[in-house]
Amino acid sequence: MKIDVANIAKNLNTPLTAPAYPLPPYQFINREYLNIVYRTDVEALRAAVPEPLEIVDPLVRFEVMWMPDVSGLGAYTEAGQVIPVRFDGEDGDYVHSMYVDNFPAIASGRELTAYPKKLGAPKLYVDSDTLVGTLDYGSLRVATATMGYKHFEMDKEAAKSEICRPNFMVKIATDYQGNLRICDLVRTQITDIEVKGAWSGPARLQLFEHALAPLADLPVLEVVSASHILTDLTLNAAQPVYNYLMA
Repeated sequence: MKIDVANIAKNLNTPLTAPAYPLPPYQFINREYLNIVYRTDVEALRAAVPEPLEIVDPLVRFEVMWMPDVSGLGAYTEAGQVIPVRFDGEDGDYVHSMYVDNFPAIASGRELTAYPKKLGAPKLYVDSDTLVGTLDYGSLRVATATMGYKHFEMDKEAAKSEICRPNFMVKIATDYQGNLRICDLVRTQITDIEVKGAWSGPARLQLFEHALAPLADLPVLEVVSASHILTDLTLNAAQPVYNYLMA
């Protein structure tokens, strides 16, 4: 087929003859979470959370997600930090950082939505009686999370409410001179989900200093809770809720 003007405009990304990722929506089968909620330093949070988001409690959720079956994107693992916030009276989570081992997932997440994805090497696996989540940046370990494997069954509705909170992110795009063209706070929320299993248990989290993967800038003062959740879900598109260029 000829690549004429009309057909070029139908593409979301390049290369035109082999796009980096297909059209959404993306469906996830057996998406598996390890979530560890921990208390951190409130001053460190203030340096990480952009206005007009409000800090609710000095908490962070470190999460590792193994996604073995994602339509259009394949299989990949993701790890990062999200921060409980409030915007316009609504409680949700600010997505602070994400490290991913799959380029189509990185490209589509950044370009179509506003997920702050960087290349990393996260892993989620069972080691004897322990669920383990790790994150390496380059050749260096920057996070290790451990949780007792399926110690206590967790209420599925509680698990659903934990991972279906609204997510807030900052979407940035520039023009050809390097000036900001888009600078929005955006919101998205998972609504199409089935929780297939959920468990809690004792957990620990270690974060290691790194200049370009600064997870340890939000230090672990106390582990508050942990969960291990297995789901099927579909991601929704993001919508702008605040324009920084008009502020």
